Amino acid sequence: MTGNYANYSLRSDDDPYEECNSWFWISINSDETFPREYLERLLEMMDRSEEELIPLSDWMRPSSKK
Repeated sequence: MTGNYANYSLRSDDDPYEECNSWFWISINSDETFPREYLERLLEMMDRSEEELIPLSDWMRPSSKK
């Protein structure tokens, strides 16, 4: 930590360092990770063209609901 955590407290009685430190570790643990074997198997399937691929542009299309 660089010491730049003065603005991380939400309430006046919070310790900015503890708040920043806690959120840092929570955010690291919230990331989903996949095992290497799983990712390698996906790459092999793509190389063999076993699965139909969906274009990213179709998947990322914004919703038209308003």
